[in-house]
Amino acid sequence: MSPPSAPLLSLQGMTKRFGRLLALSEVSLDIMPGEIHCILGENGAGKSTLCNLIFGVHAPDAGVMQFRGVRYRPTAPADALASGIAMVHQHFSLVPDMTVVDNVLLGQTRGFLDRGACARGLDQLSRQYGLPLDPFARIEDLSVGERQRVEIVKCLMREPHLFVLDEPTAVLLPDEIAALLDVCRRVAERRCGVVLVTHKLAEIKKAADRVTVLRGGRVVAASNSPAADIDALVRAMIDRDADAPPTAAGETAPRPNPSPDRSAATARTEVLQVDGLTVRDVHGVTRLDNFTLSLDGGEIVGIAGVEGNGQSELAAVLSGMMEPTSGRFFVRDLDLTGAGPKAVTDTGMGVVPEDRHAVGCITGMTVAENLLLNRLDQFTRWGFLRRGVVHTSALALMKRFDVRGSGPDAAFSSLSGGNQQKAVLARELTLQNLVVLLAAQPTRGLDVGAVAAVYSHIRAASERGVGVILISSELDELISVAHRVIVLYRGRIMGTCLADPAQRQRIGAMMAGQAP
Repeated sequence: MSPPSAPLLSLQGMTKRFGRLLALSEVSLDIMPGEIHCILGENGAGKSTLCNLIFGVHAPDAGVMQFRGVRYRPTAPADALASGIAMVHQHFSLVPDMTVVDNVLLGQTRGFLDRGACARGLDQLSRQYGLPLDPFARIEDLSVGERQRVEIVKCLMREPHLFVLDEPTAVLLPDEIAALLDVCRRVAERRCGVVLVTHKLAEIKKAADRVTVLRGGRVVAASNSPAADIDALVRAMIDRDADAPPTAAGETAPRPNPSPDRSAATARTEVLQVDGLTVRDVHGVTRLDNFTLSLDGGEIVGIAGVEGNGQSELAAVLSGMMEPTSGRFFVRDLDLTGAGPKAVTDTGMGVVPEDRHAVGCITGMTVAENLLLNRLDQFTRWGFLRRGVVHTSALALMKRFDVRGSGPDAAFSSLSGGNQQKAVLARELTLQNLVVLLAAQPTRGLDVGAVAAVYSHIRAASERGVGVILISSELDELISVAHRVIVLYRGRIMGTCLADPAQRQRIGAMMAGQAP
């Protein structure tokens, strides 16, 4: 029998503080050659911090790293890349006004840039791994899912020794996720190590060779047979029974009601009317085609579809970020076609955008300022912000929505990605005159407990009479939470049906372009 391999990457006693926040405390683990090692943990457990230490984004306050048998002390990501470590970040690191191929070339080539050769290599690699891309498309014209593909392929072109992926599948569709997990397996078969941060239990069951669980910045569990130990791993992650995920208030989340009693429909009031919305891009390509919808108060309508089939354009128009080429929409009886984001918010529409960093928050401001961003004028006196009242109100929201951080006065950028998402949701759900909630990918990057909490809050808003447009690439979530599902294909409504598990195959067929 051959002796066991030495660790590819060894971490011993890794500790990191951000001010008063202890993000990691004495974390020790080994990554072996040829394995897919999944890191599991709630939002704010320290997963991204651990990845950033490995990639040289942050320096540890204590602890030792060894990579390929030698001391490893990166002072910047360039050191990690030079050592053969590539990372797909939770948040994009692309230049929006440059093309895909130029973003791939950044930092990889000196002297003459052969864009043609790079484009051919990029096209070959993207086809090989089932992640199709247009090499000459501008990043700003791509959907969120397509931008994530660029990040992944950009790393794969480096042929890394260690491949670190921080929530890489959060914006990918089921078939893309399967392709990416296959990519991870092929990378591991080359005796490379793969570190995969994920909240999705199906991915752990399919891909993980080993799992380490973080909670509160510490290692609380590990498994060499994660598929068999999945329930115990989830319990270790949330310190509760996996079958009883917590709401933000710590209560057991109510189970979804996919087929509600519609006998009370006559008592419902139409809160949103969308009439023939059409969007054509700068090249004249129709992205959204004659979209029409009537939404009742208290109704949750799910928008399903493969990424890039008009969902982003629909959300942009309804949130006031984009003017439609034609068509109109009304909140109650007020025509908001072409109105800006402030006017949309003032009429009672809460918006949870799919890209929270770009349009959902201001990372340089405090947590409190972001939580109350749409109503800061209510906390002023004689032109000055009453910071004590702001602090108290924000702290109450943090507790109610389980936003975990060092406090309301911390920089918003100090929150983990999942806690940033919960903060944005908290702000929009507590809009005082909330009539309609537009939630685009609201659970992207959230752990299993936080997902349950988010949908508990959304269902509670629905029960208060708020109409909800729920855009999600998670089909199972849509079916379990929505009352009905509308399927978009190439910008057009392909069909509509009740959100019922029995309709899953039919919805999937419509997402693929097959008529109902």
